[in-house]
Amino acid sequence: MRIDLVSEHASPLAAIGGVDAGGQNVHVAALAAGLARRGHEVTVHTRRDDDALPERVRTQDGYDVAHVPAGPPRELPKDELLPYMAEFAAVLRDRWSIAPPDVVHAHFWMSGLAAVEAAAELPTPVLQTFHALGSVKRRHQGAADPSPAGRIGLERGLCRDVDHVVATCSDEVFELRRLGLPSDRATVVPCGVDTSVFTPRGPVAPRSGRPRLLVLGRLVERKGQDDAVRALRAVPDAELVVVGGPPAEGIDADPEVRRLRRIAQAEGVADRVVFAGAVARADVPAWVRSADVVLAVPWYEPFGITPLEAMACGRPVVATAVGGLVDTVVGGITGDLVPPRDPDRLGETLAALLADDERRAAYGAAGVRRARARYRWSRVVADTEAVYRQVLASRRPVEVAR
Repeated sequence: MRIDLVSEHASPLAAIGGVDAGGQNVHVAALAAGLARRGHEVTVHTRRDDDALPERVRTQDGYDVAHVPAGPPRELPKDELLPYMAEFAAVLRDRWSIAPPDVVHAHFWMSGLAAVEAAAELPTPVLQTFHALGSVKRRHQGAADPSPAGRIGLERGLCRDVDHVVATCSDEVFELRRLGLPSDRATVVPCGVDTSVFTPRGPVAPRSGRPRLLVLGRLVERKGQDDAVRALRAVPDAELVVVGGPPAEGIDADPEVRRLRRIAQAEGVADRVVFAGAVARADVPAWVRSADVVLAVPWYEPFGITPLEAMACGRPVVATAVGGLVDTVVGGITGDLVPPRDPDRLGETLAALLADDERRAAYGAAGVRRARARYRWSRVVADTEAVYRQVLASRRPVEVAR
């Protein structure tokens, strides 16, 4: 098949750990690479955010990245991109009118808007993966939600207009049904992890000698790093290493790092919080292996790849019982689940787990088995391809026997 993925703000070529560069970038890159390995012709369309970028890049994984000129050619927060989606759609329409793909798979709601508009006159089905829903974001962030006005209504329209939704967890399906999506037009296919890279054995990042707690990901308030900092009060011998955010040389100027440092100072744990900054994607497994426990403690999370990476490396996970984390982390088997925004409970759980070497080892071994059985990318890609074929089959006219 010729498969086009649309990912308007999350380029598979981007460095991970920036404000708008995280799990979606990893997901799109791995899905594109996996589909290419299965013999498909794959192109990822993403917005040009730098004048120096070529129109098209052939990746070493066998898929193309096409840069779409829409809006100014510079980095912009994703919440400012909506006014440029009509321009993005016009470019896609021109490209697809010449060579229409067999399947379009849009990632994030604005990508869906552009893809639906661009494919309106084509027989090509459009599938949608939201990665995050405005209704959930508004519920948890309220007035602090920077999403464009009307996002929820536009997502409700996408539930009506796309051919099928590929949801990443069961919690998302419930939200989609509230937006009006019939349950037979949604299929759950989780995000994945590269189990050939994230392994229990391999290089380990340098350690200080203290028990190490690790949080990994973008430095945004909803990710709950402040709760992890406050939880250190209950584990006086441990250090918290925060991986993500700006490069190391920009750490001191970062507003979120400054906020977290103020909290650490107020809690009396500043000497045990280490900000590593952004790290190369290839170095992430070594940092994960260096941890005694990996934390994933957001207020809410559409899916969350960090627990998968930790489990694949054989590390126990402590996660908040929200969104996709409830699917991936099996409480009492691969890790512990705690309520969100509850640093006291988090601290108690961490103290008990750090004191129990046998339980941590059991969680780690079970995590490896679960990651390899359910979340390896080869399975995720095959399951996604099966959804494409199902949608294509349902759109073909049925021949009536004569």
